[in-house]
Amino acid sequence: MSNKVPSSFIVVIGFMLFALFFGAGNLIFPPMLGQSAGMNVWIANAGFLVTGVGLPLLGVMALGFSGKDDLQSLASRVHPVFGIVFTTVLYLAIGPLFAIPRTGNVSFEIGVKPFLPDNPGPLPLMIFTIIFFTVTCLLSLNPAKIVEIVGKILTPIKLTFIGILVVVAFVHPIGNFQAPASNYTVQPFFNGFKEGYLTMDTLASFVFGIIIINAIKAKGATTKKQIMIVCGKATAIAAIILATIYTALSYMGASSVEKLGHLDNGGIVLAKVSDYYFGSYGGILLGLMITVACITTSVGLITSCSTYFHKLFPNLPYKTIAISLSVFSAIVANIGLTQLIAISVPVMTAIYPLAIVLIFLTFFHSLFKGRPEVYQGSLLLTFIVSLFDGLSGAGVHISFIDTFFNAILPLYGAGLGWIVPAIVGGVVGYASSLIRPSHNHQID
Repeated sequence: MSNKVPSSFIVVIGFMLFALFFGAGNLIFPPMLGQSAGMNVWIANAGFLVTGVGLPLLGVMALGFSGKDDLQSLASRVHPVFGIVFTTVLYLAIGPLFAIPRTGNVSFEIGVKPFLPDNPGPLPLMIFTIIFFTVTCLLSLNPAKIVEIVGKILTPIKLTFIGILVVVAFVHPIGNFQAPASNYTVQPFFNGFKEGYLTMDTLASFVFGIIIINAIKAKGATTKKQIMIVCGKATAIAAIILATIYTALSYMGASSVEKLGHLDNGGIVLAKVSDYYFGSYGGILLGLMITVACITTSVGLITSCSTYFHKLFPNLPYKTIAISLSVFSAIVANIGLTQLIAISVPVMTAIYPLAIVLIFLTFFHSLFKGRPEVYQGSLLLTFIVSLFDGLSGAGVHISFIDTFFNAILPLYGAGLGWIVPAIVGGVVGYASSLIRPSHNHQID
């Protein structure tokens, strides 16, 4: 018989979820969204909350709902090869290629660089990333303590730093909202929706979800119903905190334009706003906030990625993989924040819709009796459209494809042209499964 999970532990898990999700991108993208959206900030922020809060937490719930132990098992419902390929690509994207290096780079750009002279050269960044990822690596070498480290120690510190800046920004706004930038004058909701892709949180939800579900099981929850109840309560706590802070950061960015002007990125927005309110003390406060937030996320990602690759390659010890990922991430972080974001945009645009569709198919799994053809048809058509969206994001425009998709796919211009193909592919897949032998049907 399952044990009752203590309410205090549910709160810790909720705070842990928030801490894991709230990292580098979550700090820099909402303020920039606010600056760009201006008077349209509320509707743009609503779109951002869908991909920045709703879908990531839905991903955690989907993993618990599926009863699977990891993403590869879940993705293998499509096909075993897809399970390995998709899981590996996802871990690389939210791991050593993009998200992990970005945590160190953002920490440096906002927490250290403002205190250095102009054009300091590559050496300070190199020294900082070595220190940053050494700390990350040491924390990641003992994954059993991640709940205690993240949920009980780092999260309260981070919330204190963020709370001070957020409260002051609401009580004493810098200025009035200005007219939106050109890309937010039309379809601000969908622009905010796509901006949420850059946080990578929906992708990370499959990874962090494993930590959360295992922690809940370890505390005594054994039935699917109990796991979902605990998971639902924990995600609700995380959702409230995330939505509040994202909205506050967006508001902060929108109200800053009148006096600070349009700035180049969200990191600069945060630095200028902090300096406006607190002067030199603001830089110290912001630097601590950024560093703690980014270390928290980095530890979660290195732990999860190392665990997955150790499972994929059992002969490689967990500690060896964790150290290797830390070293590699430190090297990539020295490329620079702007370059990392530019490279990640087309990749996120291509694979994000696949993750979203997989989440929804997971919840409807029993409805179509787990038929793999439904997964295959839906994800195939989704990927065809999202691939060309990704190519466009990389500056590779195929005019006749864009013209064709614009003519037949609703919301293609808003970056959501994959929605109808996902539905059509699922329906066609289901129809094709009806004429196949029943032993091909997958129900687990």
